[in-house]
Amino acid sequence: MLQVEDWGCVPYDEAWQRQRELLQRVQSRQAQNTLVLCEHPTVITIGRLGSRRHVLLPEPLLRERGIPVYEVERGGDVTLHNPGQLVGYPIVRLSEYREDLHWFVREIEQCIIEVLAGFGITGHRIPGLTGVWVDGARKICAIGLHVTRWVSWHGFALNVNNRLEDFAYIVPCGIADRAVTSMACELGREVPMVEVKAYCAAVFQTHFP
Repeated sequence: MLQVEDWGCVPYDEAWQRQRELLQRVQSRQAQNTLVLCEHPTVITIGRLGSRRHVLLPEPLLRERGIPVYEVERGGDVTLHNPGQLVGYPIVRLSEYREDLHWFVREIEQCIIEVLAGFGITGHRIPGLTGVWVDGARKICAIGLHVTRWVSWHGFALNVNNRLEDFAYIVPCGIADRAVTSMACELGREVPMVEVKAYCAAVFQTHFP
């Protein structure tokens, strides 16, 4: 069964390095397929298809506010992580399921849709736009992956209770004409992160037995 590790709130650069180490162990079969769940202090990351033009906050203000920017291996454009957002890193040998990255992305989307449904939120896909959306207009979960020797790493970012105002610092995923939302925003109340993590772990273990 898929192993689940909770890393708590961890700086992005530390989690990035720990992912690399876990990736190598999963590749060499010294570790099981693993879903890492965590949160990050506020950070901006730029994927392989991203552009610094989509980081809107000037460099001096980023430094002043202590917000690092990292260019990383994952697919996609610019995203932001901050406390109250659930970040998941599925480090999985796709050869045990299907060597198809597009299939894997759709599976992650389906997992998130099921997690949201468990809390009374209807999430869905938009053709051509990776991630999970609400009402066709508000993005609630971003996904950006990388695969090395058919083992996945990087992952998804589900907005739970995080500050949505911080997304004004970027053009989220390079999409300027759609908003972002969170579980708390949709429900009008804070959602216990421990419950979201537990539900997320159970759903992913069902999809990746």
